[in-house]
Amino acid sequence: MRILFQGDSITDAGRDWNNDAQLGYGYARLVESELGFKEPGEHTFINKGISGNRIVDLYARIKCDILNYKPDVMSILIGVNDVWHELGERPNGVDADKFFKIYSMLIDEVKESLPNIKIMILEPFVLEACSTTENWEYFKTETTKRAEMARKIAEKYNLPFIKLQEGFDNLAKKAPNSYWLGDGVHPTAKGHEFIKNEWLKAYYNL
Repeated sequence: MRILFQGDSITDAGRDWNNDAQLGYGYARLVESELGFKEPGEHTFINKGISGNRIVDLYARIKCDILNYKPDVMSILIGVNDVWHELGERPNGVDADKFFKIYSMLIDEVKESLPNIKIMILEPFVLEACSTTENWEYFKTETTKRAEMARKIAEKYNLPFIKLQEGFDNLAKKAPNSYWLGDGVHPTAKGHEFIKNEWLKAYYNL
């Protein structure tokens, strides 16, 4: 079974772009470690997350980084850059309605080319920390909108939706926000462990 991880820097997590066997240091690597141990030799794991990607960037590389790999299972975690990139001198974010539209186009085309693929949708998330504090209300409001659109995508196509925001909110009651998301966006090792656990719960129910 070929498992593909797709998304932005949270999925990328320092992977080696020149070596598909090196999945980085995030949840994708943790999934590979646990699932590969429990079911040895039954899977090939591929991580094609790219730091800085928005939904439009993921859609632009649908052929080379999704369809060409012909995955049996794919998970997608995307959305925070669609919010973050709207800040700064040259805004280039993706609004919630367009996010849903492009996401739908992506799923439509993947399912058309790979009708037997199983897809899992992960919820984008954010906490208040060094990279988000200055614009916290914006981050919170807009990331929530992208999360809602991701949920609607899962509902539209009857796909598993992996909730993450509530979990991070609850974890933040046990330790500081930065303990889980170092800058408010990017998970620490502990944050990636949480994502891995939620990912596997959904995977075992496919």
